Amino acid sequence: MKSHYQILVIGGGTGGIMTSANLLAKDKSLDIGLIEPAEWHYYQPAWTLVGGGTYDFEKTKRPMSSVMPYGVDWIKDYATGFNPEGNSVSTKESGDITYDYLIVSPGLVMDTSLIEGLTESLGKGVVCSNYTDPKHTWEVLRNFKGGNAVFTQPTTPIKCGGAPQKIAYLAADYFKKNGLKNKSNVVFATPGSVIFGVKEIRESLMQVISKYGIHFKPFYAPIKIDGENQIVTFKGVGTGENKCVINEDNELREVMSGEQIIEMPFDMLHLAPPQTAPKFVKESSLVNDAGWLDVDIHTLQHNKYPNIFGLGDVAALPTAKTGAAIRKQVPVVSDNIRQLIAYDKKGNKSYNGYSSCPLVTGYGKMILAEFDYDNNFIPDPKLKQMLVFNSEKEHWRLWMLKKYGLPYLYWNKMMKGKEV
Repeated sequence: MKSHYQILVIGGGTGGIMTSANLLAKDKSLDIGLIEPAEWHYYQPAWTLVGGGTYDFEKTKRPMSSVMPYGVDWIKDYATGFNPEGNSVSTKESGDITYDYLIVSPGLVMDTSLIEGLTESLGKGVVCSNYTDPKHTWEVLRNFKGGNAVFTQPTTPIKCGGAPQKIAYLAADYFKKNGLKNKSNVVFATPGSVIFGVKEIRESLMQVISKYGIHFKPFYAPIKIDGENQIVTFKGVGTGENKCVINEDNELREVMSGEQIIEMPFDMLHLAPPQTAPKFVKESSLVNDAGWLDVDIHTLQHNKYPNIFGLGDVAALPTAKTGAAIRKQVPVVSDNIRQLIAYDKKGNKSYNGYSSCPLVTGYGKMILAEFDYDNNFIPDPKLKQMLVFNSEKEHWRLWMLKKYGLPYLYWNKMMKGKEV
């Protein structure tokens, strides 16, 4: 096993694989090593559909060996630490590996310890998450007989910020189609102040919420899960007129303690677990005060170490952590590194914060949110070729894109390093 590479990549997820493939497509002479311990590579955007019972989980996974770009040395090991001054990365079993340039893209990790009781409850009974086991979500959903179906998310950044509400819409549609609508209270509780940050999308989603009769609870931060007694505890994080209150009819059977603590019983609970950078990144000198990889938001170059770049979920970027974002980050990282190697200066490409969230709003319906750092709505002009002229509105063609088009794009274009 080699101990030095011209370019060393950490992470065999979307960012690491696509960037490596793109670099080699532009220059086959590049010497690239990629550190990744996992045997399987997952297409996680489809896990929402798995949780809704409309996609086969087995189709979301492929052997890591099948997506590893030809010409890349796969170092099947765990990265454990950084020595940026010495241009080296330590590993669990392969010793220290040095580099000329480093690309950090190990994704993020679930940290269930950040919500009391979550570690003990998650994946058991009616407490489920598409982020960890979407097959269990589908099992809980199809066995639901009525009561409170609660969907929530943490105060930490999460991958695909729209995912916690997508499954709520699928559940509401499922209950409606199966005669459970009048027996069910679908609740979407979020620490955030609005349903979505982009105005055009927010307006459409509020119509979806109204159509299904979903109880939308902003400023609700989950702090404790009691899986045995099926009670979720929230802390109200709003102030002034945004303080959480219990409705007069109290249909949800909430119990309030003091001014901030609300207990809500549930018959189904789906949540996105709290998420953080991996421990070896979080405890390194490469992160900002919030614990995420400290890179320039436009060049994706590390703010302290110029031969280190970062992209994907681990990066401290003020945009949604999605595969679509990575799709636009890869060309920037690839161009910058190739220009540095050839001319000792960065390229001219800049990342504008583009991200996309395919918001499934029911079976056969979807809204496509595309936006930049400033939350401007920036729909792809190519959508008109699909006869979709208002992607901020529900459309069956967008559902087809989500279920069939985007998985094809992922496996056959992005994993091959193609800029799409």
